Amino acid sequence: MSFSWKHTGLFAAGVAFGTAGVKILASKDAKKAYVHCTAAALRAKKCVMDTATTIQENAEDVLAEAKELNEERDLAEAECEIDDCNDDEEC
Repeated sequence: MSFSWKHTGLFAAGVAFGTAGVKILASKDAKKAYVHCTAAALRAKKCVMDTATTIQENAEDVLAEAKELNEERDLAEAECEIDDCNDDEEC
């Protein structure tokens, strides 16, 4: 088995690069960037949740109005059946 300086050099460079990367990721500037990105994500989440709430409220209103309309139609049909409508009358 022969000793390869090339592989040893690549390993040492990887360790040095990794150590530098960890120091960069843990720096104050990087942490400040993380805070700003997280704050932006939280603002976006709030905006999406507000929009979803508005859509849900509108859907509930539409559903309530549709149920009310169906109840009115059912009452009108029931009254028409009670009155024994003729073919000439509109029910």
